[in-house]
Amino acid sequence: MTGANLLALRSHNAALLLDLLRRAGRMGISRLELAERTGLTPQAVSKITARLRDDGMVTEAGRQASTGGKPRTVLRLVPEAGHAVGLHLDRDELRVVLVDLTGAVAGERRAALDLGAGAEAVLGAVVAEIGEVVAGSAAGRSGAVPGPDAAARTAVLGVGVAMPGPLDHTHGVLHRVTGFPEWDGFPLRDELARRLGVPVVLDKDTNAAALGLAVGGEVGAFAYLHLGTGLGAGLVLGGAVHRGARTGAGEFGHQVIQLDGPPCSCGNRGCVEALCLAAVARGDVDEAARVLGEGAANLVWLLDIDLILLGGRTVAAEPERFVRGVGAALDAHAQRAGAGSPVPVRVASGEARAVAEGAAQLLLAPLFGRAEA
Repeated sequence: MTGANLLALRSHNAALLLDLLRRAGRMGISRLELAERTGLTPQAVSKITARLRDDGMVTEAGRQASTGGKPRTVLRLVPEAGHAVGLHLDRDELRVVLVDLTGAVAGERRAALDLGAGAEAVLGAVVAEIGEVVAGSAAGRSGAVPGPDAAARTAVLGVGVAMPGPLDHTHGVLHRVTGFPEWDGFPLRDELARRLGVPVVLDKDTNAAALGLAVGGEVGAFAYLHLGTGLGAGLVLGGAVHRGARTGAGEFGHQVIQLDGPPCSCGNRGCVEALCLAAVARGDVDEAARVLGEGAANLVWLLDIDLILLGGRTVAAEPERFVRGVGAALDAHAQRAGAGSPVPVRVASGEARAVAEGAAQLLLAPLFGRAEA
C-alpha cells in the first residue's frame, strides 16, 4: 500500500497509518518507518499522527534504541479508544460481540430469538442485548450505552449486523429471508440506527464471516460455506468480498443439484440447502456432507478458488465428518478434472462467533483501509 500527499485523501492516508499501527501491536512503530512504508512525507505522517493522538487513537510507546542518531519515538494504537458491535441475527438466536480496534472481543452475549415474532419484538430484543453487552464492558462502565445520543458520548463506532439473505447490503434493506417473507422490504439498517443512535451496516451472515476471515489473515480466493439453520456462502475474490452487482452473490444453498428433488423453502426443488438440511434432520451427517461437497465442487469448478472454509452450528456439531465428506467430493472433482492437488477444505478459525466478529469488521475494516472488503 502507498499513500498520497493530498488533503482530499487524508482519511485514506490516516487509514494506511492506522493499519500499520494495528499490525505493529504493542511494540509500536516510528514515524519514520510509517513514512517509509506508506510513501508519505515525514511531515504528512507527523500531521496525521498528531490528529490521531488528539483523537486518543494513538499514543507514544517509548523510544527505539539509538543506532547512532537521535532515538526515534515509537507510536502505537490504543485498542480501547474505540469499539464496534457485531450482531449475528439468525432465525432462532442472536449473538452480540463487542470488539476493540484490534478486533479483540471485549464482551459477548447470546440469546434465543424468534425471527418470525415480528419487527417490533425482534428489534426490541436486539437493542436490549446490545445495551447489555456494552454496559458489561469497560466502555459500558464508563457510560457508553447506546441510545439516541450515543454517538456523541460513547466510544462505540457503530453496529454491524449480519443475518441470512437475500438482502440489499447497499441500502440496508432485507429481501425475502427464506422462511420469513414478512421481512421482505424491511429497512433494518435505518430502523436500527434510529433506535441506537449510532451508524449501522447490514450484510449477509456469510459475507460478514468471510470479511472477518480475510481481515484475520486468510489470503487468496476462498469460499466460506455456512451451514446452520440455512446454507449460504461468502466469497472472497481478489482480496475483497464479492457481493455482486445487486449485492446478491453467495446464495449458494439455492443452487439446484437434483431436478424434481424435494421442495425448498425458496420455492425451487432439489436445492443444496434442502437436501443438506433434510439429511441432517434424519441424522445422516455423512449424506449431508456429501451433498455439501458436491455443491462445493461446483463452486470450485466455476470460480477456480484456492480454499473452502466451513462454518455454522451444524458443521460445528460434526466438524471432522463434514471436512472428510466435503474433502472427498473435492478430491473426486480434482481427479476428474486432472487438476492435480485438490482444493483444501477445513473448518474456519474461530467458527463459533465468526459471523458476529465479522459483522463488527463491517465497521472496523474501512477504518483500517479495507473499505473495498
